[in-house]
Amino acid sequence: MKIEIKNVEALPEAAREFIANMGDNTVFAFRGEMGAGKTTFIKAVCDVLGVEDEVNSPTFAIVNEYRSATAELIYHFDCYRIKKLEEALDFGFEDYMDSGALCFIEWPENVEELLPGDVVNVNITVHEDGSRTLSIDN
Repeated sequence: MKIEIKNVEALPEAAREFIANMGDNTVFAFRGEMGAGKTTFIKAVCDVLGVEDEVNSPTFAIVNEYRSATAELIYHFDCYRIKKLEEALDFGFEDYMDSGALCFIEWPENVEELLPGDVVNVNITVHEDGSRTLSIDN
């Protein structure tokens, strides 16, 4: 599945389309170059889900926890700074993956071996005109 995002104004609609197609999946690995818009898109999804907390990149915390409007837990990971799998194991990464809560992971390449088999990969491609394409593989 592909979702085209022409500009920042199109983010809410793209987020609604993404949510409508999530199905029963809970773990989403967002892949894309630095500046591709991973955090921005996750923020748009959280906004549509009714998260009232400020959604920002958990670069230093590694994981942020939010609650949707229906009190559903959402975990947002930024694994950019993880250099060894032991670091992820130390903070219980696998427990989060098994929790049944929504998990949005940025820089999943750094924890690839710990991702569950049913992870949904979301590849963000940036085009020359600044638009983005989300390719969702589930």
